[in-house]
Amino acid sequence: MYSIAICDDEERQRERVRTMLVGLSVKSGVEFAIEEFSSGEQLLEHYRQTEASFHILILDIEMSGLSGIDTARAIRELGGRDEQIVFLTSYAEYMLESFDVVTFQYILKPVKTEVFEEKMLKLCHYLQGMDNRLLIIKSASEELVLKHDDIISIEAVASLTIKGQLQFVTTEGSHESRGLISNYAVGLKEYHFLQIHRSIIINLSHVRKFTSGSVLMSNGAELPIGRSKLKEVKDAYTKFMVTSMDV
Repeated sequence: MYSIAICDDEERQRERVRTMLVGLSVKSGVEFAIEEFSSGEQLLEHYRQTEASFHILILDIEMSGLSGIDTARAIRELGGRDEQIVFLTSYAEYMLESFDVVTFQYILKPVKTEVFEEKMLKLCHYLQGMDNRLLIIKSASEELVLKHDDIISIEAVASLTIKGQLQFVTTEGSHESRGLISNYAVGLKEYHFLQIHRSIIINLSHVRKFTSGSVLMSNGAELPIGRSKLKEVKDAYTKFMVTSMDV
């Protein structure tokens, strides 16, 4: 499922885009979670109030208040945003102005259904190709999309009240979820993640120093290596370093 924000100051236009997305979902089987925003200011407030982001932003360029381009630029400046942006515009000359916000597509108004569907499917296929580098976790109130490269470690948290509590430590902070650490160890092994302890998985690309009993990570955390895993960790880290030097 892909989360999409429609931002347009015209209710009729928002409804038309929503209708086209629903129709595309029926035809293609791709599911969308859609939210509507009536201004760039409202969309920015969403970003300031919650960690939840979107896969795709569909922005009208010509809005009262913040334009679509200014809204996109502000979202990019919030840091680390990977949203794919689709601009709706009546004027092709805006295309040059928005290069710095990394736009995926432009759709000229009036929007034709067949053109919209073609571009959105192309975008969905692109995102599908990116899925193997993303991890979706469910926190207490929302789903979060984490990039593999940003994950430093996954740690099981001892709790008397919550079974299977996990802490995902990233370059931007930490997030709690639930699950079995063994499942993540298997699922992420091919992406340079390694279980070094019964309760700890690390991203080898974030290791800064390796000793016989612990690893120092990029965020300054020193994590213990389980005794039974010392040889496995040493061999895996050596192989990772050799492979990295060959790239």
